[in-house]
Amino acid sequence: MDPRLNPYAPGAGVKPPELAGRKALLERAAVALDRIRADRPARGLMLYGLRGVGKTVLLNEMRLEAESRGIVAIAMEAPEQRSLPAFLIPALRQALLRLSRLESLRARALGVLAAFAKALKVKYADIEVNLDVSPVQGVADSGDLERDLSELLSEIGKAAKSGATAFGMFIDELQYVEERQLGALIAAIHHTSQLREPVAIVGAGLPQLLGLAGRAKSYSERLFEFVEVDKLSPDDARLALCLPAEKEDVRFEDVAVAEVLAQTQGYPYFLQEWGKHCWDVAEASPINLADARTASERAIAELDASFFRVRFDRLTPQEKAYLRAMAELGAGPYRSGDVANRLGRMVTAVAPTRAALIAKGMAYSPAHGDIAFTVPLFDGFMRRSMTLPP
Repeated sequence: MDPRLNPYAPGAGVKPPELAGRKALLERAAVALDRIRADRPARGLMLYGLRGVGKTVLLNEMRLEAESRGIVAIAMEAPEQRSLPAFLIPALRQALLRLSRLESLRARALGVLAAFAKALKVKYADIEVNLDVSPVQGVADSGDLERDLSELLSEIGKAAKSGATAFGMFIDELQYVEERQLGALIAAIHHTSQLREPVAIVGAGLPQLLGLAGRAKSYSERLFEFVEVDKLSPDDARLALCLPAEKEDVRFEDVAVAEVLAQTQGYPYFLQEWGKHCWDVAEASPINLADARTASERAIAELDASFFRVRFDRLTPQEKAYLRAMAELGAGPYRSGDVANRLGRMVTAVAPTRAALIAKGMAYSPAHGDIAFTVPLFDGFMRRSMTLPP
């Protein structure tokens, strides 16, 4: 079939043509933000889940929906090995330039932001932004991140309230924020919520975000709704796969759908990959079982060369060996002791490797003493890519 008409959209954070099974979650975010803007109590959202479940897509959709209703919304992604202030300050500056109807309040908030940046540059050397604004003295300039960030977000909240709107921070990859810095951010949102300032966070991250936030501040579970984003149900997975093709007058045979759902396990990203290859392989409608099987071969080869390989190449030899031992044990989760035994080493000897894999976002601990992949289907890639060390 004509690849120019292929409706599928595999890609990092790219909205699929059919956002199946997620409408209720999008509405929860919209209700929370509208309540905050209306000076009614509401909790922010924290989305957590494996790679490929569509967290970034949902975060973007929530932000766009908020902006369409007049809420000032800023998208951010927490990079590895960078401080919270380094990526927060430029985004907050952008927000303030869009916020207040009262020029005096906006100017003051920008001055507080300048004071915040100046005070923290000594502690956080990766702060690069220079603000062409005179710092406000005595507010958010102590050099203590938690205190200063609380005062800064309070000023931003006042500016938002003066404009009859709310300010939403949509932050992806939150698991990369260092624990104490995440605690400062949570404390600052707690402070603004107590003052009923219209400031909110909608965040997303890997499964370790849940435990990280709880350790950072014990009250985080009362401040946010932690929502697990999982693979799609069989019915929703079928819709995500079939509806885009049907809009182009192409259908799947039931056996082809069953093959794709079995291979992808209902993960949204993989459904887009398999859908794309099914379309490109098939000569005409309907897409049949042979097409789906050929598409599986092509999709797996492409994932091995890109999606999986990019993550694999970031790892040290010891980390690769640890993941290969995990894959040897099946689908997971795995007991850390079993992985160590498979490597022929003591648990304590491989504990630093385990910790490094969690820090890199390649693995997480679903329960005490357990370990699991954060990337679905990565166990199969490991078995295809390397042999288990002797």
